[in-house]
Amino acid sequence: MSLITDLLLAGWDSLEYYVLQHTLTCLLPAFFLAGAMVTFMNREAILDLLGEQANIFKAFTLAAAASFLVAACSCTVIPVAAGLYFAGAGVGVAFIILWVAPAANVLALVYTGTILGAEMVTSRIVAALLVAFAVGMVMRYAFRNEHHELETASTSPEARPTRPPIISRTHFGLILLVLVSLLAPNYLVQEGPYLHKVLVWSGATLAAALYAWRMIPWAQITRWVGETWWFIRVIFPLLLAGVFLVGVIQAILPEQWVQDWLGSNTLMASFLATLIGAVSYFATMTEAPFVDALMDMGMGNGPALTLLLVGPGISLPNWLAIARVFGIKKAMVYVPAIIVLGTLAGWFFGNFIL
Repeated sequence: MSLITDLLLAGWDSLEYYVLQHTLTCLLPAFFLAGAMVTFMNREAILDLLGEQANIFKAFTLAAAASFLVAACSCTVIPVAAGLYFAGAGVGVAFIILWVAPAANVLALVYTGTILGAEMVTSRIVAALLVAFAVGMVMRYAFRNEHHELETASTSPEARPTRPPIISRTHFGLILLVLVSLLAPNYLVQEGPYLHKVLVWSGATLAAALYAWRMIPWAQITRWVGETWWFIRVIFPLLLAGVFLVGVIQAILPEQWVQDWLGSNTLMASFLATLIGAVSYFATMTEAPFVDALMDMGMGNGPALTLLLVGPGISLPNWLAIARVFGIKKAMVYVPAIIVLGTLAGWFFGNFIL
């Protein structure tokens, strides 16, 4: 009975930390950003740039490059990627964003370089991009016919002789302010009490609200709020359940096991590091000190890189939310692909680069 109580308390502690530290300044603005994308962005223009019929190299490169600027954890990025996907982006593009934003955003990379050095952070960037393009190709091929009919109609010369603007200046201003409310707390407040993040978020959110009130018609605001609420009610309950389970799993994972099994650069060590990362939850930047501590205990370079990528890149809550938003089939392709690619990346860089 005591063991069950301890596990429940571990799950509750994980849930409490997540709700208090991430809901207001991370998830809420991410949901509003997703709703704004669906509401205000021109679907046909997105299809031109990022859809299945767009140039694959340009679309994937744009998605990966933009994702470096989004400091988001594996859960926060889901509504952002989903908003873009439902606005017309291709499935490969959406899952590149799902991967790169948490696995290799600028904020996490700078912090990784500070703690683990230039060689490790450079390897993290290169490995994240390689995995991104690979998983983008896997998802694009596996679901290549999903938007075929819609995009054929949207991209035909008869249907649209000229490319429409992707978004109006007024709506772009609103999305930019919402994006600031998502990024500013993490970029501007990296140390100190969480209240400081809340204050930064409050100021940015107030600016976005005033802008919307003055510049956006009420009917469009109502639709925006409705789209945002759809993302909240679909994603948020599963995130809470997943975070609770992560706390329980972390409570029963023995430290000695980690030391014994992750001390080499073998495929097995990288695979085990991938599994640990895949069922854990790391808020952006928290993976670097965790990996640093494990390396001090003897963790190999390959498994360390794997955990830097997969730890923030996917998580148990992330699995559940992806299955709910994008469908079970996509989750069943994406998660194993990341596990395989993360394992190979850690093994290769551990043996031949680091």
